[in-house]
Amino acid sequence: MEMKKRITEELRGKKPSEVAELLLDSCVCADGELDGLTDDFSSLEVLSVCNTGLKSLSRLPSLPKLKRLELSDNSLVSGLDVLSVKCPSLSYLNLSGNSIKDMSALQGLQKLPGLQSLDLDEDEEDEESWREKVFELLPQILFLNGFDQDHNQAPDDDDDDEAGPHGDDDDDDEEDEDEDEGSEDEEVGLSYLMKEGIQDEEDDGDYVEEEDEEDGEGGVKGEKRKRDADEDDDDEDE
Repeated sequence: MEMKKRITEELRGKKPSEVAELLLDSCVCADGELDGLTDDFSSLEVLSVCNTGLKSLSRLPSLPKLKRLELSDNSLVSGLDVLSVKCPSLSYLNLSGNSIKDMSALQGLQKLPGLQSLDLDEDEEDEESWREKVFELLPQILFLNGFDQDHNQAPDDDDDDEAGPHGDDDDDDEEDEDEDEGSEDEEVGLSYLMKEGIQDEEDDGDYVEEEDEEDGEGGVKGEKRKRDADEDDDDEDE
């Protein structure tokens, strides 16, 4: 697909000034130049133009808010100095898979003070010396191909996001434990009360039965006394 047409599709009805991320990977560059990308993309922060046959950045528009630029697997050789003019806020640049062999081609990146991370094809014959030269040429960068000067790996972009939820999960776990403990206490208390209630009912039943028995015995004795009295009255009459 042609780059210009792809840009139109990526807009999805939005205005160029409303777009913050634009992915144009594997589309076709006309004559190796950027086509369809204009200064109207003033809010663009992420631009990916990988594997498009790009040969030149001469038609790169002004993208003042661009922070991340993916240019891997193209045919760039030089002309990187335009980035400091067109993309002054750039912090990450991926140039791996291009044809940049001369260290002097990177000099244009010296004017990007905010550039912190750079991906670039290594010199396999002298990798360690090559890394030292790049860090020396571009002292502002912190990570080269994902590692700092001491070969410590760069942190993932999602690390900070993960830390928050994990912390929240711990708090949630503690709350859940407290709730579980509370539930158990309530269940124990409820069971105790139920048992006490049942026992009280049983005790009350026993008490009522005993009273009933006593009342029954008393009634029998009363009737016996009444009969005895009546018999005595009859004897006296005779």
